[in-house]
Amino acid sequence: MKLTAITVAATLIAGAGYAQEVAPGDVQFGEYGAVETSLSGVEGNADSGRKIFSTKSQGNCVSCHQVSALADVPFQGEVGPVLDSVGEYRSAEELRGIVANAKMTFEGTMMPAFYKTTGFIRPGDGYTGKAPKGELSPILSAQEIEDLVAFLLTLKES
Repeated sequence: MKLTAITVAATLIAGAGYAQEVAPGDVQFGEYGAVETSLSGVEGNADSGRKIFSTKSQGNCVSCHQVSALADVPFQGEVGPVLDSVGEYRSAEELRGIVANAKMTFEGTMMPAFYKTTGFIRPGDGYTGKAPKGELSPILSAQEIEDLVAFLLTLKES
C-alpha cells in the first residue's frame, strides 16, 4: 500500500512539472486581452525571440515596428509603435495576448493574430474560389510566441 501511495505521489509531482501546450482555440484572454498563462508551458528564449522579431519569414514584426536595439536589421517599419522600451510598460501577460491576437486588446488594429486558426475572412472565395477551407495553421507556434515575449521583455531604456 505504501508503495502505491508513493508511486501516485511521484506521478503527480512529475506531472505537475510537465507543461501542456495551449491550442489556439483554447487561449483564455482576460478582459483587456492579457493571456495569463504560458502558451507552451516552457520559458521563452529571448535570443530566439529576437530572430523571430527580425526575420521576415517568421514573425516579420520588424516590417511594422522599430526597435533601436536592432540597428543591424534594415528596413524597419513605421506602421506600428516603436517598441524600444515596451518591456518597461507591458507585462509578459499583456505582450502574450497582443502577439497571440492583438484585436483582443486593440479592437481596430491591423496587427495580425499570430496564434489564431479560425474566424478569418476569406476574400479568395469571392475572387478566385481558391480560399483555403477549414482551420489554418497559426503564424507562430506557442513556443515562438513565448520566445518573442521573452525578447520584448528585454526591451528597456538603457
